[in-house]
Amino acid sequence: MSEQHGSSNKRLRIADIKLESLLELTKNINLNTKIPGLLKNYRDVLQHKLFIGKLLLLQNDGGWKCILHYGVREDRLECILEKAKKFTDEREIKQVNRDEWPANESFEIIIPVYHKNLPLAFVFLGDLNEESLGMSPAIKHLPFIQTLTNLLVVAIENKKLAKESIKQAVIQRELELAKEIQAILLPAELPHNAELDIASSYLPFHQISGDYFDYIPIDESEFAICIADVSGKGIAAALLMSNFQANLHALIEQTSSLSELVVRLNKKVIQTARGESFITFFIAKYNKLTHSMHYVNAGHYPPLLHMEETIVHLKSGCPALGMLPELPTLKEGILTLAAPAIILCYTDGVIELENEKNEEFGVERLTDLFAANVTLLNNATLINGNILKVLTEFKGKREYVDDITLLCCRIMDSNKAFNTFSHPFSNIKDI
Repeated sequence: MSEQHGSSNKRLRIADIKLESLLELTKNINLNTKIPGLLKNYRDVLQHKLFIGKLLLLQNDGGWKCILHYGVREDRLECILEKAKKFTDEREIKQVNRDEWPANESFEIIIPVYHKNLPLAFVFLGDLNEESLGMSPAIKHLPFIQTLTNLLVVAIENKKLAKESIKQAVIQRELELAKEIQAILLPAELPHNAELDIASSYLPFHQISGDYFDYIPIDESEFAICIADVSGKGIAAALLMSNFQANLHALIEQTSSLSELVVRLNKKVIQTARGESFITFFIAKYNKLTHSMHYVNAGHYPPLLHMEETIVHLKSGCPALGMLPELPTLKEGILTLAAPAIILCYTDGVIELENEKNEEFGVERLTDLFAANVTLLNNATLINGNILKVLTEFKGKREYVDDITLLCCRIMDSNKAFNTFSHPFSNIKDI
């Protein structure tokens, strides 16, 4: 009678231990205890309450890694882990032959932990003290250990997901702020009248872009247009471009020379980017009274100028900004424009767009398309829109892989009608 009473008391004590262990781990999870604290709680239950002498816990975290072990020699751990990974196809609690392990480093039980068909963790147990609680752990404790491990591993995974979610939320907010700042920096309105018609098309590959364009009125008779592209993408590129835009607006009021402006901008980019990024940049300044246009191309794809049935590639300039402390052979282009004159600026996302045959759109296709458009269309917005339509058709099922920016500027004689083109271009020039 006393033996039965003793066995009954042991079973009650074991049941109490298991219930208390589950409640304690659950409480720690709800209290948002850090992962090391949860692992310590788990170890205390198995080592000191269930008397498991040796343990190895592997978690599936993009690959199997050990998140807890005890009773194992550190200098043998790597060898043991390699052997343990060979059992990660098991789906049921299983006893293992001691001979399958390295000498003196055997485990006796494997406990897999799955969520649906996804393996979350594997527990390897050894040195089981079956006498301490008066029953066989292999029979009585293993389902409980499986449940406790499942609770632990899911809690750890949730913590990681929550941390990643918070991190992503912060990044998303930073992107939104950068996008808002960038939107403020771009011109809110572009002129569209009998003398000047400017339109932009702006497709950032990411939420924010390293592309930049601008229209800057200087006085009643002069204005400037520009386009630029920062090497790289994302927040860093957008912030560098924001800094560049601020410097451009400040410096363009301090000098009438585009060459001097570009030299000073180059120094600013060197100071800001510290050699880690560079900016390709094109700027043109036009005087409505003299009809003269000065421009500098700092390593940017040459904008296209259509004038008097001729396509001109605007190449004169210097290397990209931020690449060299001093700009060698800076050459300022000077042209007298005969209205109507149409300038198309673009970034490398247009030229380097590939179709399903891995063919680039290229400068030649863009030049032909531009020439055909200015012959048929008398509106900058329509010219841009038609180019984007052709680009979409050209890429087919391929995705855009870079920012795409178009800036079309039509300079007209206010005394003449808009639609003055009747013949396609007759030749191409590089200036």
